[in-house]
Amino acid sequence: MWATAVGVARVRALETERENPLFRDPLAQAFAAAGGLWPSSSPLPEGDEAARRRRLGIALSIVIRTKFLDDLLRQACASGVRQVVLLGAGMDSRAFRMDWPEGTRLFEVDTAAPLDFKASVLRQERAVARCERITVAVDLREDWPGALAAAGHDPAAPTVWIAEGLLIYLPQDAVELLLARISARSAPGSRMGLTLGSRGVIERFGADAVAGSAASLWLSEMPEDPVGWLAGHGWEADPHTLRERAAAYGRPISTPPQSEERPGSLIEAVRR
Repeated sequence: MWATAVGVARVRALETERENPLFRDPLAQAFAAAGGLWPSSSPLPEGDEAARRRRLGIALSIVIRTKFLDDLLRQACASGVRQVVLLGAGMDSRAFRMDWPEGTRLFEVDTAAPLDFKASVLRQERAVARCERITVAVDLREDWPGALAAAGHDPAAPTVWIAEGLLIYLPQDAVELLLARISARSAPGSRMGLTLGSRGVIERFGADAVAGSAASLWLSEMPEDPVGWLAGHGWEADPHTLRERAAAYGRPISTPPQSEERPGSLIEAVRR
């Protein structure tokens, strides 16, 4: 599944090339090229307008969520948080492309395969992290909290946790376990940024998805009441819709909503 992270990198590379990008990710093109996705390895079928719209919709969601979480991380650092944990880090290059306060420690948690691939590209690009970057090679279905602790994470100090494009690939019981583990290691003042599948997205995008594609692997959507759900884990959440954030960033979504869109696909939360 980690190969989907290379597809995300391709989207970020294309955004970086825009005249007025919402963010710049100079390493994204290198990740995409090394993974065989630059400039493109999967052209859209001619005349398949539905497939084109789905592809564009997914790409826009990646761009908007990247900007949303970039802003959340800056705000967390401004509040004094100096520990960052990226769960399912994939080809995330925030350690290299963002400005971090002195003393920031950034942990990238993922399995060995994507981290090894990423390391080879970083060596090739001679990339230098702008903070203390620590990779933690572990499967999130295993004892990742133990591995994170062994890598130096301090649960007594506030942490900003990022789960970007991750929870949609997990069954609901695994989502609950992941959140419980995060919460158990979050001091008061910790922050969290989550991206969740909006209600109905699996039916709309996954029903006729090509086998092996990202959409074919989606398993979970946001709960009916994301604020209440997170409150039950000790978090004060502020949910947003993708459409709302896209408009705020000057990239309004032109297509009408498929159904009633409820906030929750993008969530920022604080540990009280």
